[in-house]
Amino acid sequence: LERKYDKVCGFCKKHKTRIRYVIYGILITAYLAVVIAACSLNFQRALPLFIITVIAIFFICWDFLIAKYEDRIAAFFSLGERYLEKQWFWMKWVLCAALIITIICWLIFDTAKQGSHQLISFGGLVLYVLLMFIFSKYPTRVAWRPVFSGIGMQFILGILILRTKVGFDVFNWLGNQVQTFLEYSDTGAKFVFGEKYTDHFFAFKVLPIVVFFSTVMSMLYHLGFMQWLIGKVGWIMQIFMGTTPVESMVAAGNIFVGQTESPLLVRPYLPYVTKSELHAIMTAGFSTIAGSVLGAYISFGVSASHLLTASVMSAPASLATAKLLWPETEKPTVTLKSRLHMAKGESKNLLEAASQGASTSILLVANITVNLISFLALLAFIDSALSWVGNLFDYPQLNFENICSYVFMPFSFVMGVDWEDSFIVGGLLGYKTFFNEFVAYERLSKLIHNREKGGSMYMNGVKQYMTVRSEVIATYALCGFANFGSLGLVIGGLTSIAPSKKRDIAGGAFRAMIAGTVACFMTACVAGTV
Repeated sequence: LERKYDKVCGFCKKHKTRIRYVIYGILITAYLAVVIAACSLNFQRALPLFIITVIAIFFICWDFLIAKYEDRIAAFFSLGERYLEKQWFWMKWVLCAALIITIICWLIFDTAKQGSHQLISFGGLVLYVLLMFIFSKYPTRVAWRPVFSGIGMQFILGILILRTKVGFDVFNWLGNQVQTFLEYSDTGAKFVFGEKYTDHFFAFKVLPIVVFFSTVMSMLYHLGFMQWLIGKVGWIMQIFMGTTPVESMVAAGNIFVGQTESPLLVRPYLPYVTKSELHAIMTAGFSTIAGSVLGAYISFGVSASHLLTASVMSAPASLATAKLLWPETEKPTVTLKSRLHMAKGESKNLLEAASQGASTSILLVANITVNLISFLALLAFIDSALSWVGNLFDYPQLNFENICSYVFMPFSFVMGVDWEDSFIVGGLLGYKTFFNEFVAYERLSKLIHNREKGGSMYMNGVKQYMTVRSEVIATYALCGFANFGSLGLVIGGLTSIAPSKKRDIAGGAFRAMIAGTVACFMTACVAGTV
C-alpha cells in the first residue's frame, strides 16, 4: 500500500499541471452546463448570470491573448500609433472643435427640453475647472489631456448610467443587489444582539454591515479578484487619460477600498513616485469612499445606485483635479513599459482571509463610533455656544449649520441645487468638510425620510426636506473622504508606508484634500448636467 501510495503521489507530482487543467476543465464544463440549463428554463430570469458569464469569458480570453501575444499585438497597433503621432498636431484641433460644437449643441437642445437647471450645473463645472487652474501649483505646466479625459469619462459614465435606460436599469439592479446582499449582515446582528437589535439602529444595524463588508472584501482580495478588477479599471484610466500606472491603480482601487488601503496595492513603488503622483494618490483617497462604509450609507436610506455611480465617476475626476492643481514637472520612474505588480494578500487560505477581514474591521468600527460620539457632542457644544453668542444680538438661531450654509451656499448653488435648497446643502457640505461624511449623510437621510413621509415642507420657517434633484446632487457632492479628520489619517497612513516621502506627503496633503473636495463637486455638477 505504501509503495502504491508513493507511486500515485509521484504520478500526481509529475503530471500536476495536466491534472489541474483537467479539474479546471471539468469545473468550467459543469458551470457552462448549469448556465445553459438555467437559460433554457427561463432566459429572462437567468439574464444576469448569462451577462456575468459572457463578461468573464471575454476578460479571460483577453488576459490569455495579452499574456501570449502581447508583443505581436503591440507591433500591430504601433503602425497606427506612429501615424497618429505624425498627424496629431492638426487632429487634436479638429477633435477639440468637434467636441466644443457637440457640447454647445447638446446644451442648447437639452436646455430647451429639460430647463435651465442643467445649464447651471455645467457652468459650475466650468467654474471649478477655472478655479483649479487659477490656484494650480504650476499653471503653465498643466497637461490638459488628463483633465479633459477625466471630465469626458465622467460625462460618458454619467450619460450611460443616468440618461440611458439600459445603464440606469443596470446600476439600479446592481444597487438593489448590493442592498439585498448587505441585509445578510442582519442575521449575525440578530444572533449577537437579539431580536430587538434595530432599536439601537446605528450600533447594531449599521456597524455590523461594515464588519460584513470588510470580511467579504478581504476574501475577494485573497482570491485575487479585487486585484484583477482594480487592474482592469486602472488600465482603462491609464490608457484613456495618459496617467501613470501607479496613480491609475490607486485611483481605481479607491472605488472599492479605503484611502489608506489602496496605496498598499502599489506599496513597492511609493518611494519612487514623483510629487505630482503622490498628490494624485492622496487626491484619489479624498475624492472617493470605501466599499465598507458604502454599505453603512445605503442602510441610512441613501440611494444605493447613486452612491455606486458617484464612487465610479469620482475616480477619473480625482485624477483630473489632481493633475490640474499639481501638474507633473518631473519624469515618472514607473511607466507603461515597466511592469506593475500589485501586492497580494497575506492570508494563507480563504477562512483566514475572512477572519482577518472581520478583525481588521474592529479598528474601523471603533474609529467610526468614537468619531461620531465626539463629533456630535462637540457639534452640540458649538451650537449651544453659538446660540448663546447669537442671543446677545437677538439672533438665538445662530449655529454651526447656519454658518456653514452661508459659506458653502454658493458652491451648492453652482452645482445645480435649487436656490431654496442650496442653504440646506451648504450646511451638509460644512458637516462633511469639518466633521465627516457620516454626519452629513445621517443628516441627509433625515431629509430624505421627511420627504418620503410627506407633510408640510416648512415648519416654523425652517425647510423640512428638499426636492429629489437637490437630494441626488447632495449625494454625489458628499461622496468622498475629503475632511480635516481624514487629513491626519492620510498623512499618518502614507508616512508609515513610505517614510522617505514624509515631507512631500505633509506638504501636499492639504492641497490634495481641496482637490478631492472639488472632484466630488465636479461629479455632482456632471450628475446635475446629465
